[in-house]
Amino acid sequence: MPRKYSAPSLEQRQKKRSAGPSNLFIRRSMIHAEGCFTKVPIKNGTRVVEYTGPRLTILEADALYENQPRTYLFGLSDGKHVIDGNGVAAFINHSCKPNCEAHEVNGRVIIIAIRDIVAGEELTYDYSLYDGELDDPSSCSCGSKNCRGTMYSDEEIRKRKRCGAFVRNQFAKNSSSQQR
Repeated sequence: MPRKYSAPSLEQRQKKRSAGPSNLFIRRSMIHAEGCFTKVPIKNGTRVVEYTGPRLTILEADALYENQPRTYLFGLSDGKHVIDGNGVAAFINHSCKPNCEAHEVNGRVIIIAIRDIVAGEELTYDYSLYDGELDDPSSCSCGSKNCRGTMYSDEEIRKRKRCGAFVRNQFAKNSSSQQR
């Protein structure tokens, strides 16, 4: 029997945002909408929080969020499942110069500090997105000096450039053959 799951609204997610370590809180972010901040200093290498929520197959998530531009999905390394984030970690924004990294350990996603973080600082990690729609830029607004301008991984950016060149070449070939 298939499981019944409906996506929580943003309001429902915001109610769950208090579910997490008491040293983290959510507030308005200069990067994007709301972000996750720390009340206390965090040392490099510290386990900060787990990315929690229901596990869905990619097909379930695609059907559930088909017409929604913003999701809180975290793709797992098996390439078949995602976590539909509903705790404070779902509010950690992307940065091209992050202070945290996400690590998958035994199917769980753990956010770990990759440098010392001061109290009041927003937590960020590099989303390194992949396999998005070719027309989706997934723009980045982190503001760091080394900002890529997108939340896609370097590998995905290279792939998109290759695909873009291929598509342009195919379009040019088709256009020239139709003109004959």
